[in-house]
Amino acid sequence: MTSPIPSARSPKTQGYHHGELRHALLDAGEIELEENGIERFSLRAVAKRAGVSHGAPAHHFETVQGLLTALAARGYGRFIAAQDKREQLAGADPRERLAASGLGYIDFAIEHPSLFRLMFASERTDKADTALAEAAAAAFDKLVKHVQTVRDCDPHTDPPAMADVLACWAIAHGLADLVIADRLGRAEVFNSMSAVERDAFFADIILRGIPVRRKSEP
Repeated sequence: MTSPIPSARSPKTQGYHHGELRHALLDAGEIELEENGIERFSLRAVAKRAGVSHGAPAHHFETVQGLLTALAARGYGRFIAAQDKREQLAGADPRERLAASGLGYIDFAIEHPSLFRLMFASERTDKADTALAEAAAAAFDKLVKHVQTVRDCDPHTDPPAMADVLACWAIAHGLADLVIADRLGRAEVFNSMSAVERDAFFADIILRGIPVRRKSEP
């Protein structure tokens, strides 16, 4: 895979403005992450890929944790965008839009597996970082609002509705993790499905986290 980041000899590389350098380091960091994984990730490798000196990242990221944290925070924006893209293709029915959001969850994991793992499973990010915490909260609030629309109540004050939120989250995340780990091949029926059939299959599973309730039920 060829990096779109300018080489060390490029005139553009030598003329990075302050904000452009940060953006270039994030772009280079994301490519480094996807190609070599979290464990081999280093500021030195990112600087080399971005075509800047080894000390240049310190202007924005003093530690490798700082850069990984910024990558994770930016990842949530892309994560939400993947969900929005699916939702735009769904109908107006709240349950359909909830399922579509779950499919976007899976889409993001397939497209950015290392970034997905960094955001949700790595201990190398700073969980107390404000930008990361706000980005993660925005993603969670999106799911809460979907369930709130379906249930017509606030999950933050209604325990059964919050249970639906957590069930849908667990199902979508579990499916995404199984897909990128290539584990679903064990289910033979899955292997014979078309892309459309797989979407319907996943949507059905996601919605099992929020079963239809009778009016008499709480």
